[in-house]
Amino acid sequence: MSPYQYFIINKPANMISQFVSSDEVRLLGELNYDFPPGTNAVGRLDSHSEGLLILTNNRRVVNLLFQGEIPHKRTYCVNVGHIVSEKTLELLRTGITIRIKGGADYVTAPCEVEIIDRPGHLPIVKNEERADIPNTWLKITLTEGKYHQIRKMVRSAGHRCKRLVRTSIENLELGDLPPGGVREIEETEFFRLLRITNWKSAAAPCDVPGMPPV
Repeated sequence: MSPYQYFIINKPANMISQFVSSDEVRLLGELNYDFPPGTNAVGRLDSHSEGLLILTNNRRVVNLLFQGEIPHKRTYCVNVGHIVSEKTLELLRTGITIRIKGGADYVTAPCEVEIIDRPGHLPIVKNEERADIPNTWLKITLTEGKYHQIRKMVRSAGHRCKRLVRTSIENLELGDLPPGGVREIEETEFFRLLRITNWKSAAAPCDVPGMPPV
């Protein structure tokens, strides 16, 4: 039997992707679930963002998912202010210049962007719908993850990101998991949905106890 466990959560807004912080913030430990020792988040969603976040006590998953040769797709539902034009969609799809850490300009890689109807499964949040300000929902799928990349992309295109919800990583989907909900996934199924084939070595017991923060 594997010593590791794998979970997805629907991270609510205004919660950081950590169990420990020196700041007065909402933490993952506030979720109503008894996670095994050494559990931490794989990757990050910023405090204001919502949706799919992977938790595990297998620290090797980070390398397989984000540092492997094959990039993994991540899909987001994004609500932005005002109406997005076809010209702007094409700009987002083909690459747009954003400012990254260190102050350098960076042209984003091509990605998938389309206008969608408001996702019906998402609860409506305060000030989301205002009659005086139109808005657009986008579905964005990309394989890179610069710091605050999607927020910076839509800002560079002249729109403000009002809401950002990650809905899937490869075939691992958030589905109907409610905000704050937790779902455990069996190990083989976890790696199959993430389309990671070389996972068995990562599932072997690790010599280093615990798992440092990601």
